[in-house]
Amino acid sequence: MHENLNSYPRCLYSTAEPPDEITVHYRHGLPLIILTLPSRRERCQFVVRPMLSTVGSFLQDIQNEDKGVKTAAVFTADGNEIPASTLMDVLLMKDFKLVINKTEYDVQCPQNEKSSYVHMTEMESVKSLVHRLFTVLHLEDSQKRREQHLLEKIDHLKEQLQPLEQVKARIEAHSEAKTRGLLWAGLALLSVQGGALAWFTWWVYSWDIMEPVTYFLTFTNSMIYFAYFILTRQNYTYTLISRRQLLQFFHKKSEQQHFDVEQYNKLKDDLATAKEALKHVRHSLYLKMPSRRTQ
Repeated sequence: MHENLNSYPRCLYSTAEPPDEITVHYRHGLPLIILTLPSRRERCQFVVRPMLSTVGSFLQDIQNEDKGVKTAAVFTADGNEIPASTLMDVLLMKDFKLVINKTEYDVQCPQNEKSSYVHMTEMESVKSLVHRLFTVLHLEDSQKRREQHLLEKIDHLKEQLQPLEQVKARIEAHSEAKTRGLLWAGLALLSVQGGALAWFTWWVYSWDIMEPVTYFLTFTNSMIYFAYFILTRQNYTYTLISRRQLLQFFHKKSEQQHFDVEQYNKLKDDLATAKEALKHVRHSLYLKMPSRRTQ
């Protein structure tokens, strides 16, 4: 940023032939670098804003002001080039050399008004404090917007699930009825088997004849139970059998009714995730803390 000595902040143009040296002064706490533009031979001052201006931006301001400046660089007093990312506040702590179009200038910085690292640390602390205040002041608004977004998402998911829930309820009712019927049929079959064995034992044959029959019948049942475990990898219990048969009826009926089970499960998972995220957001609003975002 460049400024003028007469009408701050513009360049100063003098009528007399100015000296070529580069000087550094302070005005209102801001450093002013005054130099002679090589093409126009006019004095121009550049205002340096500590913690904002860099060596690269300062050199770019010189080239923008005087198109005759083809090359510009800054070196330390012992000849090491200073990177363009270096803050001007750091540069002005020591004397340096400014090279414009292969012309070297020795720049001496005032000792009594140089910035210190303590000042830089304080400025960084202030910037950090401002950032934290901004975050706290805008946190509640951001979380309220997120809460509103989650509520709208939950309502939309519920609208999508409503017709699917109705179809699912009808399919479940049909599957449960068929499963109960199958269980009752199994009970009836066992009752018939028990009655037949009793009739053959007491009215047709004797126990001596029916005992081996019941033994082989029990052994056959054991083989059936073992075969069931090999095929399903589940224990032969009435609870697991009824649940498995219910699922089989449900999926078969779903195919007939063109009910998309995968889509339904995905919508249910999305709804559960949105409700959990809404719970965290409302908890954070209550505690005035940042919420954990849920994907």
